[in-house]
Amino acid sequence: MAWGDIPEWAYDASKNIMQAVNVKDPETFFHCVRVSRNARLLSEAAGLNEYEAKIVEFAGLFHDAGKVAVPDSILLKPAKLTPEEFRIMQSHPVKSAQLLEPLRQIDFFKALIPGVLHHHERVDGRGYPYGLEGDKIPLEARIILIVDTFDAMTATRAYRKGLAPEVAFQELQDFSGRQFDPHLVKIFLKAKSLWTEREESIEQEMQETVFKNAA
Repeated sequence: MAWGDIPEWAYDASKNIMQAVNVKDPETFFHCVRVSRNARLLSEAAGLNEYEAKIVEFAGLFHDAGKVAVPDSILLKPAKLTPEEFRIMQSHPVKSAQLLEPLRQIDFFKALIPGVLHHHERVDGRGYPYGLEGDKIPLEARIILIVDTFDAMTATRAYRKGLAPEVAFQELQDFSGRQFDPHLVKIFLKAKSLWTEREESIEQEMQETVFKNAA
């Protein structure tokens, strides 16, 4: 199926899902936008073709959309989560995938689900929700995990200051082969200058690309 074969209503559905995320928590919305853009760039750097990169881009956009189902008391808590709260937060990849189920009849959206569902799996098998390891984790999910983690580490929240990019780069290196795909980490670290833009320029870029057909 070609990229241009996606019907207009599917773009509208995408925009509606992300508008719900923005209303729930603008920080999560902007995080998803940045992850989406950076997932596409890392996909391209890893040699994926245009259609494959679009799959990863949109999977990155929706990867945390399921957080709309997480109670505000947990999602917006300005402190460390309790073990039970963390367990509830860990349900968000499944909930994100469930939001895409009504669009499954479109091949493109069906292809997004593995990246969304498995973006917190670790190559050492200690991730969630299913404890997949190594190449059993979809490539899309391995890409999203790297850019997702980097953005989470470098983003400043109300309760903590974000890490400096160089510190976050070192964290990725330190956990390469355990949490992250080592080949993808090498590619990511070779393109350091791409990952340090924040939401203003990226939001404008994404409005002109991902949301252009849903305006």
